[in-house]
Amino acid sequence: MEELIARVTARTGLDAATAQTAIGHILAFLQKEGPAAEVGQLLAALPGSEALIAEANAGENGGGLMGMLGGMMGGGVMGLGQKLMSVGVPMGQMQPLGQELFAFGREKVGEDAMGPIIGSIPGLNQFV
Repeated sequence: MEELIARVTARTGLDAATAQTAIGHILAFLQKEGPAAEVGQLLAALPGSEALIAEANAGENGGGLMGMLGGMMGGGVMGLGQKLMSVGVPMGQMQPLGQELFAFGREKVGEDAMGPIIGSIPGLNQFV
């Protein structure tokens, strides 16, 4: 996971903590919205991904103001974009973030896994 975080920070200029949080949100989104088999392959190839997803999900279900905001954001790629902005990812860095994460995924599990993930989530291809 450190390699992915380093690549994202180098590409986007985000600090490591923000990059890590953003990656957790993206992986949680993929786990929820993407095809289970292919997303499972991706997560298995990214040691530490389950912990990042757990952290992202904990923030979602935490109640209070953040829980209310998360619930109002809706779903899909637009909801993911709102979550990323709320953790400090500027709109202009979302595409480079997605591109780097998916390039890393392709290196780890190949296009046979990443293609179906991207193809199954409406609007995701804009960010990869």
